[in-house]
Amino acid sequence: MNRKTLVLPAIAVLITPVLAACGGTDTAEGAGKPIVVGTTDSFVATKAAPAPFDPAHSYDVGAWNVLRQTLQTLMRVPRGGGEPVTEAAESCQFTDTKNTSYRCKLRSGLTFSDGKALNAADVKFSIERSLKIKDRNGPVSLLTNIDIVEAKGENEVVFHLKTPDATFPYKLATPAASIVDDQTYAADKVRAGFEVTGSGPYTVKVDKDGANFTKAVFTKNPKYKGGVTFNNDKVEIRSYKDSESMEKALKSGEIDMMSRTITPQQITDLSGKRDQGIKLVELPGLEIRYLGFDTEDPAVKNKAVRQAMATVIDRTALARAVYGDSAEPLYSIIPTSISGHKNSFFNKYTAGDVKKAGDLLRGARITTPVKLTLTYTTDHYGSATKKEFEILQKQLNGSKLFDVTLQGVPWSTFSESQKAGKYAVYGMGWFPDFTDADNYVAPFLDKSNFLNSPYVNDQIRTQLIPQSRREQDRGAATGTFEKIQDIVADDVPILPLWQGKQYIAARSDITGTEWAVNFAADLQLWELGRGVA
Repeated sequence: MNRKTLVLPAIAVLITPVLAACGGTDTAEGAGKPIVVGTTDSFVATKAAPAPFDPAHSYDVGAWNVLRQTLQTLMRVPRGGGEPVTEAAESCQFTDTKNTSYRCKLRSGLTFSDGKALNAADVKFSIERSLKIKDRNGPVSLLTNIDIVEAKGENEVVFHLKTPDATFPYKLATPAASIVDDQTYAADKVRAGFEVTGSGPYTVKVDKDGANFTKAVFTKNPKYKGGVTFNNDKVEIRSYKDSESMEKALKSGEIDMMSRTITPQQITDLSGKRDQGIKLVELPGLEIRYLGFDTEDPAVKNKAVRQAMATVIDRTALARAVYGDSAEPLYSIIPTSISGHKNSFFNKYTAGDVKKAGDLLRGARITTPVKLTLTYTTDHYGSATKKEFEILQKQLNGSKLFDVTLQGVPWSTFSESQKAGKYAVYGMGWFPDFTDADNYVAPFLDKSNFLNSPYVNDQIRTQLIPQSRREQDRGAATGTFEKIQDIVADDVPILPLWQGKQYIAARSDITGTEWAVNFAADLQLWELGRGVA
């Protein structure tokens, strides 16, 4: 069949949020008053990482929560997830049967917030800019399959891909493909500081204390043309040093909603506070946590060490002790709710089997106890991270096969040092860019992976990933993804630990909370309003 328009089925079935607030707009009492959202995300503009909000550099959920409000992409993911829909584009489609040529027509009258018209040349400039800068901390790996970008006239752009990729429309819906103004963004270097110039739903003004972000005020962009419907005119995001101070701000009315991160204890406590004007909302979540390895580091270069760790660690006990009902053990790099998942680690290793772990180490002639340092970030994934790593240390040391020490590092240092190969074993989290198994595989295992991992498996890179992307019917790629998961379970370049739900807490008069955070923990601030809950 000569297929012209791509049709991608929804890959993950996203559950309906537990608590749904009634929609509404600002009441007379709240009119003109910004809705204030709290977060524990912190942003610092340092010499080593000077551009926290440049789309060529930023690749974490906190920064993307700023970029999604202010910069446009050709496509976007709708409120309930599933297939991407048009945003800056009026239409997009594959123009060949091999999924290698993708054409988009832009909406008419697009304008950057500084008044400059947005056209196809800006799309070409933005994509080529990210590919040229090739920031190792950034999301360039989502774009590296692009061979040529053509701007055809003012309003058409064509992407020619190196290899077939049925998931390409999803990648165009991520901030990696944000459209920026060539008058304010250099072609060959990142934009330092906190300023953002875009054509997205909001404009933004950032307040800072020295090099540290304190708050951002998002104001409805009068020049915006896209698919978003607004329930407010202004939203403010405030950064808090920890979850506890953020909760106090919510209870006092200083903020209207608290997002990431909410601790397990707070989830339990806030679930019973509706009569006090606070509602806890459970939302679909596809977050995973894992241990990453520098597979060239002498401490973990032999995969028997990594396999022994996979055998000793009891994920069920870990998840239950730290996160309770908000997390469940994960036995694959692909979470259970994504098509293509296979419990490869569960099938290969028996949790807490110290004898088997010892046999693995002895068989590889490795002297025990193996000395390791586990490094985690102290301020990026919430205060429970410290407890999580203390339990990991206890489990590993309790086997007598390991001698583990812990090292906690601020995110501003952790992110750069991890990519520089300074940590043998480190803890990370992953929120998907889009709901396809590819996004739990390629970012970790493909060339130019975002971890900058030295691990290379040619079968995965040159055969299995390309093979999976040729399948328009994503369900047909399941067998390929299962092979990848089995290889990962054997080589253990990363070690999955758990997958979690996500929650927000809000004042009872805030509406739209059921849509305010999507499956990937992206804030959709335009959904929030004031009204009757």
